[in-house]
Amino acid sequence: MPKKEAPLDHLENYLPPGSAARIYEYLHTYKIHLTITRTRKSVLGDYRHATHVDHHRISVNGSLNQYAFLLTLIHELGHLITFQQYGNRVLSHGKEWKLAYRRVLEDFIKLKLFPPDILETLRESLHNLPASSCSDVNLTRVLKKYDVDKSALLVEDIAEGTLFKTSDGRLFKRGRQIRKRIECAELKTGKIYLFSPVYEVKQAR
Repeated sequence: MPKKEAPLDHLENYLPPGSAARIYEYLHTYKIHLTITRTRKSVLGDYRHATHVDHHRISVNGSLNQYAFLLTLIHELGHLITFQQYGNRVLSHGKEWKLAYRRVLEDFIKLKLFPPDILETLRESLHNLPASSCSDVNLTRVLKKYDVDKSALLVEDIAEGTLFKTSDGRLFKRGRQIRKRIECAELKTGKIYLFSPVYEVKQAR
């Protein structure tokens, strides 16, 4: 996937106002090589630990809105700090990562960067942190309000029995919701898949 380095002055374009100075401090303190990538459907950000020949490396999708970008970067900083303390001896999203993520997130909450709806959802999620911001359905819904592109549809926006397409062109029929997932049938194969309610799709034509 093509990547580009994020010059510090350019990075401010991706962040909420008032957050850049603190981010710069983290990048400098931990000697992080930050890259901004094109859209990746399966991952919003990525962390690779430092080696004897390279710095810590973090990448974040450049297509994210400013609040989603910051939260993804905080998520990856949590991985870095956890690795610094424990190496590979703990689970990727175990209690150690949750504690590191919580501390960095609270550091930015103090700066009063977030709109009230995002702030309220973040405070609720701190009681039981999910493995990622995109697995927190409530937070994902709130963050999508701040996307520049308002045309994206979510699976939960599709009426039951209606057809939709995924980004790879596959055609599905929206079924019933089962607990936290929505049952959908792929028309070509007849296979049933369980979608997150906030998974982005396209209206079938």
